[in-house]
Amino acid sequence: MNTIAYPQTKKEPVTDTYFGTAVSDPYRWLEDDRSAETKAWVQAENKVTQHYLEAIPYRQDIKKRLETLWNYEKYSAPFKESKYTYFYKNDGLQNQAVLYRQVDDGEPEVFLDPNTFSADGTTSLAGISFTKDGSLAAYQLSEGGSDWRKVIVIKTGDKAIVGDTLIDVKFSDIAWHGNDGFYYSSYDKPKEGSQLSGMTQHHKLYYHKLGTSQREDKLVFGGETTPRRYIGAWLTEDQRFLAITAANSTSGNELYIRDLSKPGSPIVPVITGFDTNNELVDNQGSTLYIYTNLNAPNYRLVTVDAANPGQQNWKDLIPQTRQVLTISTGGGKLFTHYLKDAISQVKQYDMNGKLEHEIQLPGVGTASGFHAKKHEKNLYFTFTSYIYPATIFKYDIATGRSVLYKKSGVKFNPGLYESKQVFYTSKDGTRIPMIITHKKGIPLNGKNPTLLYGYGGFNVSLTPAFSVSTIILLEQGGVYAVPNLRGGGEYGEEWHIAGTKLHKQNVFDDFIAAAEYLISNHYTSSAYLAISGGSNGGLLVGAAMTQRPELFRVALPAVGVLDMLRYHQFTAGAGWAYDYGTAEDSKEMFDYLYRYSPYHALKNGVSYPATLVTTADHDDRVVPAHSFKFAARLQEYQHGTAPVLIRIETKAGHGAGKSTAQIIDEQTDKWAFMLHNMGLDFKQQD
Repeated sequence: MNTIAYPQTKKEPVTDTYFGTAVSDPYRWLEDDRSAETKAWVQAENKVTQHYLEAIPYRQDIKKRLETLWNYEKYSAPFKESKYTYFYKNDGLQNQAVLYRQVDDGEPEVFLDPNTFSADGTTSLAGISFTKDGSLAAYQLSEGGSDWRKVIVIKTGDKAIVGDTLIDVKFSDIAWHGNDGFYYSSYDKPKEGSQLSGMTQHHKLYYHKLGTSQREDKLVFGGETTPRRYIGAWLTEDQRFLAITAANSTSGNELYIRDLSKPGSPIVPVITGFDTNNELVDNQGSTLYIYTNLNAPNYRLVTVDAANPGQQNWKDLIPQTRQVLTISTGGGKLFTHYLKDAISQVKQYDMNGKLEHEIQLPGVGTASGFHAKKHEKNLYFTFTSYIYPATIFKYDIATGRSVLYKKSGVKFNPGLYESKQVFYTSKDGTRIPMIITHKKGIPLNGKNPTLLYGYGGFNVSLTPAFSVSTIILLEQGGVYAVPNLRGGGEYGEEWHIAGTKLHKQNVFDDFIAAAEYLISNHYTSSAYLAISGGSNGGLLVGAAMTQRPELFRVALPAVGVLDMLRYHQFTAGAGWAYDYGTAEDSKEMFDYLYRYSPYHALKNGVSYPATLVTTADHDDRVVPAHSFKFAARLQEYQHGTAPVLIRIETKAGHGAGKSTAQIIDEQTDKWAFMLHNMGLDFKQQD
């Protein structure tokens, strides 16, 4: 491979001092996403990256194969609103899925087509909420992938717009109160500096009355009196209770209620403090059903009377078990979703906690859905695994029986592949599950191209799910491996906490041990091993490649959190401190973060893996400055000829709402870069 002529990235003498330690940050200027210099740097880096990728001889073959695989009709599970059944459908290569509706078995009609929102398909439908009678809907728009949204209200009958468009809404659901108006949440837009990277500190819950100006919206919760970083609102189906969740980080929240059946009723605390997660999932009259991990790290469902909702009055309805619990409701029933080693098990209970059905799933994998209104007789769920394309089933609530509703149209034969769960031992002896997927009969000779994907944070569980893009790897005789690292939610809050703050190294150790397992069992070797992850998973990749650069051939950190000393100073980053801690917390916390922070852990003259950093210019969740600074320093320090490239998507954000064209282009570049840097050809498929 030829030596790449990287753009000259200027360095400026910037130093911060933490607890007596001076930390150099010469690429600080790249944090200014509005400057002409940063824009010029982005263009120069993209030019080098595109030149490199265009020279890979089979890049277009991969793109054509992906377009062929992607080109099938994709459906969401349907949902009912009044007389209509709504569902999303993508004809194949449409940039955005279209929202359709139909009456009973009648002909479906287009309700909202996001492909008409912008010429290039980068404006997406980011959520929709209907009034209880289904006559009005409020939908959110995201432009260029930004987390900032617009909200448009329409009459569902003729789609006529009602009132003004709301602007500057962020991290919000829409909770309708009758047809009068709705609750929503947002921040004050940053007044100084960048709209994309400026800090968003205090969330506020507002009530918008239809037909009035947004300027007149009433503040319901938050602001000066109760400053909180994340505030959400939800109404019970009978519209009696407004439930408010309030949090300062991504884990742990307060729960409040207001009885809307009594005019002027106060907002009442159910549980305060941020040590536990709490959610109101349903009510029957004045009885509240609360999902919580208070005194139950694997979660439980409790009931309490709304007149005296304090935790001292909570009664277990569905107690904690050894498996992690989540809850949904439908048809006046409770559906418990348990994770056993990241695999779904679902049961149906009545509202008194009596077991009615254990739901038969079509295999070992992930079931999702099980939501419906109380009067419905049926609901829908989706089932998937790494070799089971997402399939929709219709479920009869009375009998507990399921029938196939919509089969996936993807051209993939599961019979040719196998997906098995193994357990391996991490550095400290902890047992970690991992699912390994590949074509049946591949030789275990250490030469299979392998992608090791991980996340490990924020209580997020990585459960088996089919990916069209991954077919590219599997068809080439490759291996796809996904371990369930500490920091995730697969084994409850204790598993989560074991991968946070001063235990974060456990996550990286778990990931590195997964790589060593794959090598020692001859699935692959370092010459054929790539690692991938996004957001917190981008941090994971950055930490693993800086700690064990010789272990991996290719690294693919996507929209990563890579500067652990400054992450909390951008957008909503301060809310991640529950998982990470901050450099200002203590000398011990600073030293710990400084040691593993990928941007700071890079060393001059080390041979790092071939690296393709990916980010987007509109990412206002994990700002692109993380990736910019990391790529600049890695290009400066890299020893040898392994390329260090950064691919910066324009008119895109953290990931949600990307157009199909953008997704296919990015996946094409990922697979082409990976295979090319392993010295492998791309085998054409029939």
